[in-house]
Amino acid sequence: MISVDLTGTSGPWVVFVPQKTAEIDRQLSGLKAKGGRVYHFDSADLMTEQGVYRAFAEVLQFPGYFGRNWDALVDCLDDLCGAVTGGVGIACVIHEADRLLEAEHFPLLVSVLCQGADRANSAVDLDGMPLGRPALAEHFVLEFHDFDPDKVVAQVAQPDLIVTTGVGFVAAALNPEEWH
Repeated sequence: MISVDLTGTSGPWVVFVPQKTAEIDRQLSGLKAKGGRVYHFDSADLMTEQGVYRAFAEVLQFPGYFGRNWDALVDCLDDLCGAVTGGVGIACVIHEADRLLEAEHFPLLVSVLCQGADRANSAVDLDGMPLGRPALAEHFVLEFHDFDPDKVVAQVAQPDLIVTTGVGFVAAALNPEEWH
């Protein structure tokens, strides 16, 4: 059983799983049933930093002022949920994530996804002030054809993230000692 709730506002924010995981499919269906949205990405489109910016801007329909850099990606992911789903939330599924493991920017991408989701899943800003909106569910699922938890952990483990493992999954969230 995967101990991640893709329909709620609790971490972890990024989960790595084998393709066609029944529990993940059930949770994604549950998010859609609540009015949330599920977006799909082909990892081939995310192999370069510019590809990441282009794919996220296109799939998630970022505003024209999106700055096409990592900080702007965090900002748009933070602002996205309410505008897209009326406050229910989103999940982004990256298919065939195996090929991303060797991309130089992969650890940074995971950190940025965690940063954007951490902010979206909070009802306060970075200074602890209320945002005037509820926390919004935002999660990222990376599906692997050949899921190797040890390889995933080796690639994403970094001081700013807490990486956990369970039966059939690896998960990442921001390390509060580094971020808060």
